[in-house]
Amino acid sequence: MAESTNKSKMVYEEEYGTFKLEVGEYYNFAEDVVDKWAQDPDKLAMLWVDDEGHEVKKTYKEISENSQRFANAMHALGITQDDVIILILPRFSEWWEVFVGAIRMGAVISPGTTQLTAKDLAYRVNASNASAFITDANIAAKFDEVSDQCPTVRAKLIVGSEREGWLNFTKTIQSASPSFDSVHTRSDATAVLYFTSGTVGYPKMAVHNHSYPHGHSVTGKYWLNLGPDDLHWNVSDTGWAKAAWSSIFGPWNQGAAVFVHHTSRFDTKKTLEFLEKYPITTLCGAPTNYRMLVLEDLKKYKYPTLRHCVGAGEPLNPEVIKIWKEATGITIRDGYGQTETVLLLGSFPFIEAKYGSMGKPTPGFIVKIIDETGDILPPNKEGDVAVLVKPERPIGLFTEYHGDPVRTASVYRGNWYLTGDRAYMDEDGYYWFVGRSDDVILTSGYRIGPFEVESALLEHPSVAESAVVSSPDDLRGEVVKAFIILKTSFEASEELLKDIQEYVKKATAPYKYPRLIEFVETLPKTVSGKIRRVELRDKEWASYKRSSAEM
Repeated sequence: MAESTNKSKMVYEEEYGTFKLEVGEYYNFAEDVVDKWAQDPDKLAMLWVDDEGHEVKKTYKEISENSQRFANAMHALGITQDDVIILILPRFSEWWEVFVGAIRMGAVISPGTTQLTAKDLAYRVNASNASAFITDANIAAKFDEVSDQCPTVRAKLIVGSEREGWLNFTKTIQSASPSFDSVHTRSDATAVLYFTSGTVGYPKMAVHNHSYPHGHSVTGKYWLNLGPDDLHWNVSDTGWAKAAWSSIFGPWNQGAAVFVHHTSRFDTKKTLEFLEKYPITTLCGAPTNYRMLVLEDLKKYKYPTLRHCVGAGEPLNPEVIKIWKEATGITIRDGYGQTETVLLLGSFPFIEAKYGSMGKPTPGFIVKIIDETGDILPPNKEGDVAVLVKPERPIGLFTEYHGDPVRTASVYRGNWYLTGDRAYMDEDGYYWFVGRSDDVILTSGYRIGPFEVESALLEHPSVAESAVVSSPDDLRGEVVKAFIILKTSFEASEELLKDIQEYVKKATAPYKYPRLIEFVETLPKTVSGKIRRVELRDKEWASYKRSSAEM
């Protein structure tokens, strides 16, 4: 088994210098992409499996027809173009059909995670003025608790069960016609509304237009490295923007099929068994997934068809990439972007991989490291990761934070869109993540990025996972603190703590080692698998403020 690529002869510099992504005045992903692949009635779009061994295959033609049934059913219920549809489903195949159907009819689709509370649901419905709500039995029960607070919802559909006050999705859709004239949507009209979690307050609403699915052509082509014969597995949940990247727009733009595992939890052994059993060619997971996978005996399994792996959500530690490469022969390629964007930087399969690097700018995007005045910084100078948006705005960038012009304006500096992340570029043009702007630790005049310390910690044989944050200190202002999950064969002790500290001193630099270490069983994470360092940091500083006030 060896790494391979569909683009082995592609030269990055040539591709980056000549590529230009364009979209016409009108664009509709359902009609322009799904229906195109559906012209071959046998072309596979999805292979769906669950934990009980059930398997379902769906062709592009079936997805197309079911999405048209959905559009007709919505029209019959009074839901039409520009209406907002809240979609909260686990990995049911209906999620894909609703997504495509909503785009087809010109409605605005707003996905969400199944981990939302009743209060979260009410906020999202009212903030977006949603007209329709589509979900499963679990979320339907939660929504019923607050439905009287949500007067804009005119249609409620439940998938997989019956419930009083809700229309059964399957019955409603099956009775509708499989023929629907797709709305001639303008490429700049609103198509997708994502709620993105902030560090404080309510989630922001990031608005994407109909050119956004087309923007993910670069995600599927360059980073996922997909073609029409691939079977791509994205292990991510349907509730966050990564599903758009890697479960629908990225793969289907390229005519690939998606592998879907319907499950309530990430199971490392089952994941490895599936890679052995099914003809999966490409894999996408969050760093947390890979960190868990490398704790298994990877060499016990075979990977007969796997040829390409990517990770996204936050940078993947070099030690994890190394272990995976040794066992599978495949380098995990990092990708960088946000809910507000498509892929901005990537360790593309046609460039040399530098473990721990975010890679180079995606063709079609000018990404630079800038200072506080908007000037481009030279190599090895830390600054803000920014995307050039003037004089020409790249395709795939969000249009605004809905209803929040002040917050929208705050992410621009001159001609640049600010991602909110800090990084530097080396002499070879590779970008290296430092941390979120508010994650960087300033101690005794030194600036320390948490990712570098976390990567050094992960190289220690006892460490399964870690999170590094600032902790207040009267002398230094703040110091590095590490929250560490140990591997099962190790037990916390003062001796182990000191050994870990000494290891990090040698692996990075003496001033970067964690002066404080706390051994924990779990780490707070978002649904996408990102470590919520802000939660840990806030607790540290809140505790300090309380103790100071009591003095």
